[in-house]
Amino acid sequence: MKTFNKRGDSGETSLLYGGRVPKSDPRCEAYGTIDEAVSALGLARALSKKERIRDILYLIQQELFIVGSELATVADHYDKLVAKHKVVTEEMVARLETLIEEFEKEMEMPKLFIIPGASPGSAALDLARTIIRRAERRAVELKNEKMVPNERVLQYLNRLADLVFTLARYEEI
Repeated sequence: MKTFNKRGDSGETSLLYGGRVPKSDPRCEAYGTIDEAVSALGLARALSKKERIRDILYLIQQELFIVGSELATVADHYDKLVAKHKVVTEEMVARLETLIEEFEKEMEMPKLFIIPGASPGSAALDLARTIIRRAERRAVELKNEKMVPNERVLQYLNRLADLVFTLARYEEI
């Protein structure tokens, strides 16, 4: 696969399974923000001193490709994602909740706002969390326009931001 194909030079891009939209389309903004989150989590993974966190972040990065795929697919083609089992599931959301609960048992969570930067790893996690929250806001916009058929996408992003906050606090201990 070539790095460039020149099809986006006019300001349009292709969606998953077909269709072209302006690069300023709300879908592109949403899945582009997911892409930012994947990269920010990669930075956090590279800076984390804890293998457990690195392993979780790698899995999350992979799962965010599923989220991005859902955001980049129009409703008419959504059945293709479902057929390939490439959608956010209830089990994925539940696993994030379980991880949060496990980490909360191992430490005391802060009762006040935190100022990021206690360590390089936790600062990178906090940055990733804010990008995930932005992705969540973009996904909500799409949901409000009936462009996201799977409610679990919003649940996943909401829990994921909570988990990444929790991981940042764990990275600090």
